[in-house]
Amino acid sequence: MAMSSLAITGAHVVPIDGDPFDGTVVVTDGRITALGPAVTGPAGTEVLDAGGRWLLPGFVDAHTHLGVHEEGEGWAGSDSNERTDPVTASVRALDAINPADLGFDDALAGGITTANVNPGSGNAIGGLTVAVHTHGRIVDEMVLRSPSGLKSALGENPKRVYGDKKQTPSTRLGTAAVIRKAFVDAQNYLDRHAAAEPGKPPPSRDLTHEALGWVLQGEIPWRQHSHRADDIATAIRIADEFGYRLVIDHGTEAHLIADLLAAKRIPVLIGPLFTARSKVELRNRSLANPGKLAAAGVEISIITDHPVVPINFLVHQATLSIKEGLDRDTALRAITINPARVMGVDDRVGSIAVGKDADLVLWSGDPLDVLQRALRVFIGGTQVYSWDPISRTGRSRFADPAGGDSSWSEPPDHSR
Repeated sequence: MAMSSLAITGAHVVPIDGDPFDGTVVVTDGRITALGPAVTGPAGTEVLDAGGRWLLPGFVDAHTHLGVHEEGEGWAGSDSNERTDPVTASVRALDAINPADLGFDDALAGGITTANVNPGSGNAIGGLTVAVHTHGRIVDEMVLRSPSGLKSALGENPKRVYGDKKQTPSTRLGTAAVIRKAFVDAQNYLDRHAAAEPGKPPPSRDLTHEALGWVLQGEIPWRQHSHRADDIATAIRIADEFGYRLVIDHGTEAHLIADLLAAKRIPVLIGPLFTARSKVELRNRSLANPGKLAAAGVEISIITDHPVVPINFLVHQATLSIKEGLDRDTALRAITINPARVMGVDDRVGSIAVGKDADLVLWSGDPLDVLQRALRVFIGGTQVYSWDPISRTGRSRFADPAGGDSSWSEPPDHSR
């Protein structure tokens, strides 16, 4: 089979890991094969002249509910929480994702090509997360890593859900106890399997204990929903007891103990940032918090928690965080390589580098300028979205599945 090759020339390339340059990125069979000021593609390469526009890797949102909490579907499209048991470690977000959710179109329009899809935060242990591309017919074709983490929640949500049912956990101490018991049960399960005698049937499988075992064995991170500083401290305490890899999701008050998080090298996925202070846990929400965390040496990613904040506003959260003190380069890393690393897919996405997936977005200008827009979006070298300046709409859902939409027209002029 002949190789397909594309050269995007005349672009202002922002590779994330490396200095920006004006030049070319070459894509062959869906992977980046060359980049630089003077590179060229092999004979027969299709050429796209970017005309000086900005080329960046597709953005990455490490905490969403895309496809499991669908846009405009009400209860019928809400599958984010299995609120029938406080421990549902075995459920998989993968099994509830609807690729036809309109949120995936919004993701492409916002330049987001990769997202982590999480179960919700109603349970103490909510289930397995999955890293996906934001375009595809069926979710199995979109998966980059499954599972990519195990979701857990501390704080108000599980104590409210199960307190209303008059069952454990109805308090913060009850939630911590539920999590500890689940890990002890999983440790015992792993020990029984390790001690199984050769030639004899092993102990029966248990999907809940298997999922928790992946966390205990370091195969996937523990994704800890926690807002308040005291809940974050509890997350650290339990992680230290059981020795697993901890990621703080939301981290509204993480800046109050930033030195501790930095010393333990615990990443924080901060957000959503465009919300009202709708509950006690959010009293200290501020667009200044990402900058405070980064200044203290904490690795941050910025998240939307879509649909809490529409996913296409991811870059705008980064922009307004810069306005409140976050370093510009750190802001771009917070929506590209940092979340890709947390999800365990940084070998494939999150920067423009030789060997990585050709997940690329051509912008009309600097994406940190709110007046600029994504003009073309490529996933694996295939164009999956384009902006039509005539109808002033984006096209993605009905693009040719074999080769994408190859049309091109001039973008709107924002200089006037």
